[in-house]
Parts: sequence; C-alpha cells; structure tokens
Amino acid sequence: MTTTQTQPDSDAGARVLIEFGGLPGTGKSTLARHLALRSGAVLLRVDEIEAAMRRNGLTPEQTGVAAYSVAHDLAASHLRRGMTVIADAVNPVEAARAGWRNLARECGARHLIIETQCPDPAEHRNRVERRATSPADDELPGWSHPTWPEVQLRAEEYQPRFYNRLVVDTTASVDECHELVAQYVGL
Repeated sequence: MTTTQTQPDSDAGARVLIEFGGLPGTGKSTLARHLALRSGAVLLRVDEIEAAMRRNGLTPEQTGVAAYSVAHDLAASHLRRGMTVIADAVNPVEAARAGWRNLARECGARHLIIETQCPDPAEHRNRVERRATSPADDELPGWSHPTWPEVQLRAEEYQPRFYNRLVVDTTASVDECHELVAQYVGL
C-alpha cells in the first residue's frame, strides 16, 4: 500500500470541510460514509443530489454543475452553524476543487482533502463493472453508476492535484483505509 500524506491546512477551527475526490469506483463514497458515521459529520454526496434532480425531470447534462452548486449551498449552511461537512464528489477538474476551497475560505472553515485512488486497473474495472450491474440503485433511486468506458473517459479528463491532501490507495484493506482517513482528520 502506498499513501501520500501531507499536513492539512493550519487554519484550524470548529468548522471543517472534508472534500473527498477521486474517480468513480475508487472507494470515496465508502470512506466518506464511514467517516460521517464515525464523526457525526454532515455527508453531502453529489451523486445523491444529481439523482434527485434526475427524478425531477432534469437530464444528466443539466445536473453536473447544478448539483455541485446545490452541494455548496447546503455545505455553507451547515458550516456556518459550526458543523463538519463531508463533500463526496469526483471533483475531476480544478474548477470543481476551487469551488470547495473558496467555500471553506468564505465560511472560515478548515479544509481537508482526501483523494482516493485504485491504482490496480483490473481491480478498479472489477469494482466499476460489479457496481454498474448490481441493483444498488435502491440506495440512490434515479441513479445509474457509470460504466467502465465512462470511467475511462473521466480518467482522461481527471486533472492531477498538486496540493496538500491525503491520497488513499484503496487497494489496501478497508480497515487500513478507514484508519488512515481517521488519523488524517484527527479522530
């Protein structure tokens, strides 16, 4: 297991925004959900917001940027009340990441970034294909998980990150990944 870890921003305070990012199928939702349960933080999952928008008549082309905007507004509301917020989204490009950074700054929140990666292509493909064919959509009504070719297209567009964050190699055991995340956020 390889893990890249740098120290989080030092603007410590009661308000914390924890940004999870990474390609679909790399384990970010699994880790974000576990962290939310363990810490009592508010979990905002962009996929859930997009699914609700689709159930209400919007097309996938209409939901992308709008779902991030809704997530930012909800996160701001919770952060202003002093709560910890976990944002779970692919965050593939700098513009999406800058939105979270700016939100943390505007709300006076500490900003922690966790990026998930599954560097074993065969394992990553297996996870994506297993999920795409399973009826896990009862978890997110109106949502369909991306196919492996769709994830590959996203990977080509995924911009590298160069700043402070925890990079979690999710080919490690789930327990090891949970522990790395907990240590990074100070649990």
